[in-house]
This record gives sequence, C-alpha cells and structure tokens, in this order.
Amino acid sequence: MAETHPTHFTKNQSKNGQEASEEDKLSQDYKDLILSLPREKGWTSPYLYQFQGFWFRPTQLQAIITFQEHFQAKDSDVIVATFPKSGTTWLTALTFAIVNRRRFSSSENHPLLTSNPHDIVPSFEFTVYANTHDKVPHLSNMIEPRVFGTHIPFPLFAESIKESNCRIIYICRNPLDNFVSAWIFFSKMRQESLPALTLEEAFEMYCNGIIGFGPSWNQILSYWNESIARPHKVLFLKYEDLKQDVNFHVKRVAEFLGCSFTHEEENSGVIENIIKLCSFENMKDLEVNNSEATGRNLWKKHLFRKAEVGDWVNYLSPSMVEKLSKIIEEKLSKSGLSFEAYS
Repeated sequence: MAETHPTHFTKNQSKNGQEASEEDKLSQDYKDLILSLPREKGWTSPYLYQFQGFWFRPTQLQAIITFQEHFQAKDSDVIVATFPKSGTTWLTALTFAIVNRRRFSSSENHPLLTSNPHDIVPSFEFTVYANTHDKVPHLSNMIEPRVFGTHIPFPLFAESIKESNCRIIYICRNPLDNFVSAWIFFSKMRQESLPALTLEEAFEMYCNGIIGFGPSWNQILSYWNESIARPHKVLFLKYEDLKQDVNFHVKRVAEFLGCSFTHEEENSGVIENIIKLCSFENMKDLEVNNSEATGRNLWKKHLFRKAEVGDWVNYLSPSMVEKLSKIIEEKLSKSGLSFEAYS
C-alpha cells in the first residue's frame, strides 16, 4: 500500500494559495449530508459534525461512511482501536511487533526502526479510506494477519467486523491525562487560520463531549461493554495498567491474539526485546520520529511528548479536576469501569 498520511495532520492549499476547507474536498453527497448534521466549533478545524452520536471532522466522516459500506473483515484481522491520545502509537507498535515477531527480529532490520508505527499499520479513517470518493481500495492482497488502526467508536464499525471473528485490542486513558495530552497535541496541529484554542476553552468542549471521535466516555463505554459481552473479540486495556506492567500485558495481548509466546521465546528474551523496541524512549529517539520534519510529517515528532501518568496535575486547576472527575464518574457509574486519579 502506498504511504499516505492522516488528512487531519496536513495543511491543504487551494489554487489561490488559501487554506482549503475540508468541506470543499467532499463529494457532493457528503456536502449535502453534513448540512443536515449538528455542528460545533472544532479543535483543529472550524467545525465538528455529530454523526451517529459522535463528533467528527468532515473528511473523517466521509472516510468512516466509506469504511462502513465497503470494508470486508477477515477472521484473522487484528484491529488496534483507541481514543486519540491514549497510547495509540505505543499499542500500535507493540501489536505489530507481537504479531510479526517471526517475520522480523528486534534487530537492525525491524520496520519499526525505520518507519513510524502509523506508516506500518494503516488507519481506516486516515489512510485506507481517506480520499476514496473516486476509488475504494482493495485490501485482499495485504499480508495476513492484516493489522489496522482506528479511533472509530465500536458502534460505527462496519458490520463485517462485528460479524467476523477478527480481534480488537482497545486502550483508553484516564480522561484527565487524556484531555491534557489532546489539548497540547491538537494545539500544534490547529489550522493557522484559526485563533488559538485556550486550555479553558478546550476543557469546556471536552466536558461537553465535543472532541473528534468523542464524547470520550461514550467511546470508552462502547468498547468496555463489548469486551464484557464478547471477551474473545475485544481486549480492553488501560494505559495506566500497561505502563505499570508492560511485560504482563504484552503476554496478555499475544495470548488474546492466539500467538502466545513459547517458553523458548520467553527464555531467550523475545518479550523484553519487543518491549525495548517499542518503548517511548527508543521510539522518541529514532530519526524517523525525531527529525525536524515539516509539512505532512510535522505530526510525527509531536506524537512523543512525556508518556507520563498523572501529568494533568501540572495543567488543571482543582475545580477542573473536580468537574471532569464528576462527569466521568456519572457517565461510568453503572458500567463497573472506573479510573484512579493518579497524581
């Protein structure tokens, strides 16, 4: 598959040099659709549109609908699903390394040493079905097991995914840290033509559920509930738990995917090599992720900031913490899912 990059990380210019609106890039059918949808001020673009209970940018919405209509899952497929800024890059790298450990060693020839994880594992909405109003891609020739990434909430998945035996690994993060990470990241990705988004403005939007692929709690619950109903299909992880014991969860992911580590692999350090290869420290220092890139690749170097648990204490006031914590507690109270206020 040709290398492409997430459309929401790029700056598109029209013929007269002015920044083109996302609406201009839509086919007429999708332009008509968004006119009928509720909209609110966006984080990185003028507007987000509400579709089937969640908020999306226009180009994301077009890609998601194309994905819903055309994607045909295989039982061997592996899908890494996340809410944005919840450990996406880390889990994507770990999953790719686990699944492909017999194709690639953790030595100098590993793809993760020369490519960003998002260039190796295609995203449904940012890569596979981005800009596909003219031609829908054929994925049947991809090497199996096919590994895909996505931020799409479970209810919006293509029916073939829900009906197949493909496996989904989902990771979420304490919403306090998730908000701070999202605000810092998307502030760097915001269109230059838009005014700066203050922490306070972004916080109110987040508390109202208005963020791409959000509300965060609704997306988290969609995967949590599915993991309870079908634990063989959805593995639910927390970023904080992965940070606390990555060795345990790497083995858990491998077992879930039906490719458990052998005793020989464990004794020879395969697990430790994968963990080191995919570690924040290693990936952040790689040239492919750390270069002073511009234009389409600008987003890569911003994927690696701190990777800390509890960094929210450096940004949120006590009243902010209280407000968001109450919202999350209320939204999750009947689910059995909770988050500790790490600090």
